[in-house]
Amino acid sequence: MAHNHSHGSKNYNKAFAIGISLNIIFVIIESIYGVLAGSLALLADAGHNLSDVLGLLLAWGAFYFSNKPTTEKRTYGYRKMTVIASVASAIVLLLALGGIVWEAVGRFNEPQPIATTTVIIVALIGVVINTITALLFVSDQGHDLNIRGAYLHMAADAAISLGVAIAGLIIWQTGWLIIDPLMSIAIVMIILIGTWGLLRDSFNLSIDAVPENIDMPGIKQYLSDIDEVYNFHDLHVWAISTTITALSVHLVVSSEKIDNQFLAKIQSHLHDNFSVEHATIQVEQHGHEFPAHDPNCH
Repeated sequence: MAHNHSHGSKNYNKAFAIGISLNIIFVIIESIYGVLAGSLALLADAGHNLSDVLGLLLAWGAFYFSNKPTTEKRTYGYRKMTVIASVASAIVLLLALGGIVWEAVGRFNEPQPIATTTVIIVALIGVVINTITALLFVSDQGHDLNIRGAYLHMAADAAISLGVAIAGLIIWQTGWLIIDPLMSIAIVMIILIGTWGLLRDSFNLSIDAVPENIDMPGIKQYLSDIDEVYNFHDLHVWAISTTITALSVHLVVSSEKIDNQFLAKIQSHLHDNFSVEHATIQVEQHGHEFPAHDPNCH
């Protein structure tokens, strides 16, 4: 028996359109002033912002496809696109951070004079734009990896722009050009922590691992405690998308008085207490159960 609790997903089309537009405009501005000011820091940051525009485009495309209807060939629709996009988004961000580290190492060996006033002003504009964009995605970033990827890209940009501004201010006051690459590497290390978690979680979902927010021991204990359930096997939990979790299980029951109300009660409990959006339950009578397909399943 299949069960579906339908929840309307928040529409992020406007947020993506605003975020992408703001960042494309800023990339153009930052590139122009990076050349005029002779600032490799601004040019590197512009390149990083451009990679984040790509990250936003990936997330937007996945969001769009995830809302397309199912077909006979794609019975889950395109919802898995959100997982694929979160993996790609994490990889793009890691590559961008690697580029910043490469640039910073080069500047250790050959410090470059910069027009500090221009750098500070443009970087602060970047802080404002990227913070505004990050706030567009902050509400759902805790439970949707695709939106979290977009949020991390923009939060990382805001942090890097702030670091560029602070470095420019310190250089302006002290003349210590080494501050610029030191600040860049420090920011990269901080962002790397959050990005690694995104990559790990999205990769796990891509291979149908149990989502991080799912309490598997709790689910097993709940199924074991149901009076009518003698045993269960072939329990599987996986992510259909970055927001929708599915479950399938074979319940071996000791009573013949099993009806739709019994199954609906289990499915509602799984939904309300364990965030399982879709539950498919097969019932088998004790003594006549099918053999488990997976010997490692309970």
